[in-house]
Amino acid sequence: MPKRVAIVGGGLVGSLNACFLAKRGFQVDLFEQRQDIRTLEHMKGRSINLALSCRGREALKHVGLEEQIVEIGIPMYGRMIHNLDGTLRPIPYGQKHQYIMSIDRRKLNEDLLTAAQKQPNVNLHFSHKLISCDFVKGQLTFTSSGKQEVTHHCDLIVGSDGAFSVVRQKMMKQIRLNYNQEYIPHGYMELTIPPGPNGQYQMALNYLHIWPRNEFMMIALPNQGGNFTLTLFMPFEIFDKIQTDEDAVNFFQTMFPDSISLIGIESIKATFQNSKGLPVVSVKCSPYHVTSHAVLMGDAAHAMVPFYGQGMNCGFEDCIVLDEILDKYNNDLDVALSEFTKVRMPDAHAICDLAMYNYIEMRSSVNSWVFLLRKKLDNFLHWLMPNTWIPLYTMVSFTRIPYSQCIARRQWQDKVISNTLYCVGMLTIVGGTYLTFKTVTFKNLNLWDRCQNAILQLYN
Repeated sequence: MPKRVAIVGGGLVGSLNACFLAKRGFQVDLFEQRQDIRTLEHMKGRSINLALSCRGREALKHVGLEEQIVEIGIPMYGRMIHNLDGTLRPIPYGQKHQYIMSIDRRKLNEDLLTAAQKQPNVNLHFSHKLISCDFVKGQLTFTSSGKQEVTHHCDLIVGSDGAFSVVRQKMMKQIRLNYNQEYIPHGYMELTIPPGPNGQYQMALNYLHIWPRNEFMMIALPNQGGNFTLTLFMPFEIFDKIQTDEDAVNFFQTMFPDSISLIGIESIKATFQNSKGLPVVSVKCSPYHVTSHAVLMGDAAHAMVPFYGQGMNCGFEDCIVLDEILDKYNNDLDVALSEFTKVRMPDAHAICDLAMYNYIEMRSSVNSWVFLLRKKLDNFLHWLMPNTWIPLYTMVSFTRIPYSQCIARRQWQDKVISNTLYCVGMLTIVGGTYLTFKTVTFKNLNLWDRCQNAILQLYN
C-alpha cells in the first residue's frame, strides 16, 4: 500500500514537493489555506520577484519542469550598478555564459500547482486552514471555507507552510525544537517601472539593477511584458520619516534621481500613500523532523532574507535532498527524516547567514574598490584554476556545492590570500631592508676609502 502524505502549504516548495513525492508513488494530499490562486484576479501577499539559479533548476529538472519554467524567465548575467551621479557600471555574476533568471512568483506557483494536479495520485485542497495536528497518530484537522472541520489521516506530514509555519508551531509544543527568529531593522516596499511608450524595456534587460546607497538600496528585476519590479530596502526609521508626497519626491530626487523619470512622480507618491515598509524575517530551527511522522521544508524550516536570491532555490533543493535520502533508505521514513535533518540543517543555517552578509555587499560593498579588486582576483584565479578556486557567488548560484562547504571554501580562500599578502609584504620589507643596508654599506665603504687616501696624502 502506498504511503499517504499530507503536505501543508501549497506555495512554491509545497507544490513542487507534491510532484516529487507523487513520482515516488506516494498518495499525496496538498492543503492550502488560501484560495486557488489560479482562479484569482489579484493575489495578496509577497510579489518580490524570484531569482532562479542552478539549485532550483536542478530540482525542476528532476520532475521534468525545467524547460517549461525557464521559458517564462528572463536571464540576468550580472548586476547593473546605478551610481548616484547617474552613471552605470555592470558587474558580471561570473563567466559570460553564467546567469540567473528573473521569474514571476505567481506564474511559477500556478505552473507548479497545475503540474502537481496532473499527477493521478495528488489531490489539491484549497481554503483549508490547519488548526491542529497529532504527529503520532498522523491526524490533521482543518477548517474549510464553509467553516466546517475536516479531519485527515496520513503516514507523513510535510510542513511547507512558510516562515510563520503552523506545523512548526505545533511541533514546538510536542518536541524540544530549537527556534530562532530575527527581524532585521530594514523593511521593503515595492514599486514598478512600467514599459516605455512602445512597450519596450526602459533599462537594460538582462541585469539585476541595483542602486546601492550604503545604508540602503533599491533593486529592479525584469518581468515579461516590458516592466520591472522595483524593491526598496531600507531601515524602518527612514521609511517613518517619509510622511508626505513632498518627502517621498525629495527622497527620490536626492537618492535615486535617475529612477524618477522611469517610475513617474505620481507613481512614487501613490506608492508611499498606499503602502508602507514591510518586515523581513530570518528563521532557523532544529530539528526539522518528528520521528517518522513529520518534516519541515522550505521557509518553514529555514526562512531567509532575500538578498542572496536563494530562498526558493534552497527550498527546491530540499526536495532533491529528501528524494535522494528516501532513495538511499528505501522509503524508510524513520531513518530518512532523521538523516534529512542531519544533512540539511548545517547547509540551511549557512545560507541564512550568507543571505544576511549579501545585503551588506549589495547595498555597500559594490561601491568599494577593495570588493571590486577581490572580485577581479577571484575571477582570474578561477580562470587559472577552475576546479580549485571557485568564487563564493559562483559556488552558491551556479553549483550544488553544499552551502556550508561554500563558506568553508571561502574561508580557505581568504586565508590563502591573507597569507600570500603577508608573505609578499614580509618579502618586500626584507628586500627593501637588504637593499637599503647594501646601499648604505657601499656608500660608507667609499667614504672610508676616501678618508684613508686623504690621510696618506697629508703625510706624504
